[in-house]
Amino acid sequence: MNILIIENEIYLAQKVVSRLLDDGHSCDYIESPNIDNLTKDYDTILLSTSLPSALCKNIIKKYSENSIILLLVSYISDETVTNPIKDGAKDYIMKPFIMDELIRKIYHYKDCRSLKRELQTLREYFEFTMADIDTTDVLLPPSFPTLIESNSQKCADKLVFELSRKMDLPINFISLTSTSWQKQINAIQGKSIIYLTEFHTLKKNVKENVIKFIEDKNCVVSTLETEIDFPYRKIEFNNENQLIGNSNIMTINDYVKMMVVSYQNKYPDTELSKKLGISRKSLWEKRKKLDIEKKK
Repeated sequence: MNILIIENEIYLAQKVVSRLLDDGHSCDYIESPNIDNLTKDYDTILLSTSLPSALCKNIIKKYSENSIILLLVSYISDETVTNPIKDGAKDYIMKPFIMDELIRKIYHYKDCRSLKRELQTLREYFEFTMADIDTTDVLLPPSFPTLIESNSQKCADKLVFELSRKMDLPINFISLTSTSWQKQINAIQGKSIIYLTEFHTLKKNVKENVIKFIEDKNCVVSTLETEIDFPYRKIEFNNENQLIGNSNIMTINDYVKMMVVSYQNKYPDTELSKKLGISRKSLWEKRKKLDIEKKK
């Protein structure tokens, strides 16, 4: 990191600089700056509040948007701590301090900033990918268990993310195609939304087991088929622009491969070939040609 130390206690400043240099950081040190001369960008600024409060305020105003500002304070007051933090400083540390504690604070806020940026990027990407799905007229109530019937996995996903924001709860993603889905649910600690996908790929007896297992759990289940026998709350949400969840026209072979992989656990080959409008022999040939492994 590129770090600026603004401190009028020379011995303390030299000690901080020495430690940061040993840790591989790039450091600049000044005693009492002229703000007009501060032209470089810094990841972190260690700012002594022994300096005039007006000068501290101007430095914080100049750098708080892009830099982590930590205050080095001799005593706690509105002038040394409260007001600078209101102006944009992140935290403070009392003099004299243990050097390891200062380093811990620097890395803590560095990690927080990185996570915040990553979260913002992911949130913007999610909104970008979901922009074509309008949920204005769809209400997913905070009651469990709930089934979402949709023609697109993206539609169900967007509803669950919106429910997560509404309830301020994290999401645990579990695919029902996994043989360990029950163990995964049992391993969840703390309150969260348990999001179960691929319900439509299950055989009838497995669906019945799922329904019994989630009776008293905070589960949202998504399916790409109509589920007549689901006994709990159901929400239907389809999107005409997401008929097969792909923005491009699929080739026949790609479509057949997608259908076989998705539904071979649910239907025997005889029934699956009928639904695809081909013979069982043609289905066998498609498996061989498209390199589709038959699941047992």
